[in-house]
Amino acid sequence: MTNRAKLAVGGVVAGLILLLLLPSGAFWVALLVMVGVPVGAYLLLDPSQRKRLRRVSRKELHR
Repeated sequence: MTNRAKLAVGGVVAGLILLLLLPSGAFWVALLVMVGVPVGAYLLLDPSQRKRLRRVSRKELHR
C-alpha cells in the first residue's frame, strides 16, 4: 500500500472516530474529513498517476 493510500485510509478512520466522539452537530466536520482527505490525496497525484489509477479501476470493474 502506498503512502498516499495509507493517508486516505487514515483520513476515513479519523472521520469515523470523530463521528463517534463528537456531538451530533459535528457530523459535517466528520463527513468533511472522511471525504476531504481521500479527495485531497487524489488531487495530489500527478496527471500520469491519475490516468493509471483510472485505467486500473476500470479494468477491475470489467473483470
